[in-house]
Amino acid sequence: MTHNQNITIKDIKAPVVEEMDLFEPRFRLSMKSRVALLDRITHYIIKRKGKQLRPLFVFLSAKLTGKVNDSTFNAASLIELLHTATLVHDDVVDDAAYRRGFFSLNALWKNKIAVLVGDYLLSKGLLLAVDNKEFNLLGIVSNAVRMMSEGELLQMEKTRTLNIDESVYYDIIKMKTAALIASCCASGVASTGANEHQIERARLFGEKAGIAFQIKDDLFDFGLGIKTGKATGVDIKEKKTTLPLIYALNKADKSERRLIINTIKKHHNNSKKVKEVMDFVFSSGGIEYAIKEMNKYVDEAIAILHEFEKNPARNSLENLIKYTVSRTK
Repeated sequence: MTHNQNITIKDIKAPVVEEMDLFEPRFRLSMKSRVALLDRITHYIIKRKGKQLRPLFVFLSAKLTGKVNDSTFNAASLIELLHTATLVHDDVVDDAAYRRGFFSLNALWKNKIAVLVGDYLLSKGLLLAVDNKEFNLLGIVSNAVRMMSEGELLQMEKTRTLNIDESVYYDIIKMKTAALIASCCASGVASTGANEHQIERARLFGEKAGIAFQIKDDLFDFGLGIKTGKATGVDIKEKKTTLPLIYALNKADKSERRLIINTIKKHHNNSKKVKEVMDFVFSSGGIEYAIKEMNKYVDEAIAILHEFEKNPARNSLENLIKYTVSRTK
């Protein structure tokens, strides 16, 4: 499978560029509060937004099966509100001082305020759905948030024991990463009044795309295709078992496996030892295996996408996946 390196986010956004422009003021409005402190914080959140891939998935998915309408905008706002809430809480849990080059909320306003802001955003999302009687969308998105929490907890549990089971790895990333993208695609399609079969196919497309994205992130940690000054070996330092490492450990003999696991458990803060683990993964073919798996999920996602009628939105979704797995940062 070849990925077109010349695709830009601008090209991908083309079929929904108007909707994306209209979305921002709507999203800002959905966060509004009478409490000045909250308004100041939500203004800061909007200022540091990233590529806005989630609303992009929602709007493009809606155009697979119909026209973007009020329900679609509600779906995009709901997902952004709940997702932002989980990020705010994640930064508190991880004691992170930065996110996307900006100070995190907990770094600027301390943990207590950050947790309360996360709760506020969560409640705003729920109310947005209830006030507009978007119960179907609420079900889809709440399910994703539940799965993300479970995925995080499952990962914490398995990090302690350094689990090297590939099926557990896929369980974790299906919940942690893929569930949110799956809910973007499902809710986009659902907002146009599509049938259950179409909603489920869109969800599965998003899930497979999300798995491919996560494997790409795993590869970034080994310095693959990175043009930025992003640190490598971070997952090993955090004792996270990623796909290239799992493959390498499962191929190793018992004594080598024990040695590597011991190194990760006891010397994960030693840069020289982390480099040894990375070299072990490279020499065991873990990188090639992960690339092969990532491409398999991309192909499966595109095959599902091709069940929908060909149109500019479908082309953009296909290009969005290719763009994301061939990106360099």
